[in-house]
Order: sequence, then C-alpha cells, then structure tokens
Amino acid sequence: MHKLLLFLIGISLVLSAQTLDPKPFPLGAWSSSNGDTVTTMIIQDNYLSLARYDLAGKKFLSTQGGTITSLDRGLKGIMEFHTGNRDAVGKAYTIDVDIRGDLLRCAIDGQAFEMHRLDDGTRNLAGNWRITQRAGQDGQLVPIHGSGPRKTIKILSSTRFQWAAINTETGEFFGTGGGRYAFGNGKYTEMIEFFSRDSSRVGMSLTFDGRLEGKDWYHSGKSSKGDPVNEVWSRL
Repeated sequence: MHKLLLFLIGISLVLSAQTLDPKPFPLGAWSSSNGDTVTTMIIQDNYLSLARYDLAGKKFLSTQGGTITSLDRGLKGIMEFHTGNRDAVGKAYTIDVDIRGDLLRCAIDGQAFEMHRLDDGTRNLAGNWRITQRAGQDGQLVPIHGSGPRKTIKILSSTRFQWAAINTETGEFFGTGGGRYAFGNGKYTEMIEFFSRDSSRVGMSLTFDGRLEGKDWYHSGKSSKGDPVNEVWSRL
C-alpha cells in the first residue's frame, strides 16, 4: 500500500509538471516597426542592446544597452550606453516584459513596444563578445582595452548583431552598427542595416574568415572601407 501511494504521488507530480508552462525567456532577437522606424532588441548572455533606425532612409536614430542582472518580473540591469540620455549610463534600469509566444510587449523610456521574435538566440555565434586583440602594422596580434571602461562589444543572437564602442565610466559613446549575419564553413558575413558613423555603409554585405577556438573568435578580412581587419573577440 505504501509503495502504491508513492507511485501515485510520483505520477501526480509528473502530470503536474507537464501542465505547468515554463516561464517565458526573452533570449534572442526581437523587432518592431513603426512607419519607417525599425527597433531591434537583442538579449544575449546577460546583456541587452537596442537600436532604432530608418532602414529605407539609411538613418541611424538611437541606441542603448547594458548588463542584465535580473529577469525576475522583467529585465533589470545597469545601463552601459544610451545615446538619448548620457546621464543614464551607470544607473539601474527596469523594463517590464510580457511575452506571449513569439510576441513581446514592453515599455522602454516611456515608449510602448510590441515586438516579434526574430530568433531564439541559441545558434551560430550567439553571445556577448568583447574585442581583446587586434593586429598592428606588423600584422601581429596585440591586446587592446584590457578590462577597463573603454571597450568595443558585439552582441549576437542567432541571426542579428550589434557592435558598440563605449566608455562605461564617462558615458561616452563612439559608434555602433548592426544588422543581420550568417556564419558557416569558416565564413562570417554581415549585412549592415544601420551604421552611426557612416550611413553609406548601410546595405553593404561584408564577408570575413572566422573560426572559434574555445572562448575566442578569430575574425579577419576587410572592413567596409577596404582596410585589413584581423581581430580576436572573446566571449564574456
């Protein structure tokens, strides 16, 4: 009788677990459109980046992002860059999130968004990366930036990317760009949809050699200006 009771309790727990819906997680890339304005948000490896731009008009509008310290009842973290409000850098932020399937509703800086999922952030180079080495004039890789506040990061979901050059101590913002990407057979290709420094780069497709070695991503080829690129990005 005792064994039968334990068996029935076990079956009940299994059935209960099967009927409970797991808490939705906003990992990956999301996007919404309002007229000509596109808003893309990437949530990956405890980091958030958001960019607003006019794709057809090739106009960069704004960007912001930072660390994610909690996913309990929404996104909470510390802002690391914000082109619309430099004073927000270094301060805590909270974004209430409501996810229903592939639809995400949230409010950011007082503006409501309804975003559709672009991917689930589980494939390719999905992650939070920081540039750690770059080739000098002699072609040899040398360390850059170290662990200080001045850094260049690149956030990738399964299909989207955004890089940002920032200083988290001073709140300075030096530039950003992003769009779609593909990775396979040793080739990494970016399709640029926004570029804060030079709008003429929008629409370009750039292909690089790429390989992963542990937590390091080796990246080489030519930039949008035709300059040689030889870098190492490390996963954070």
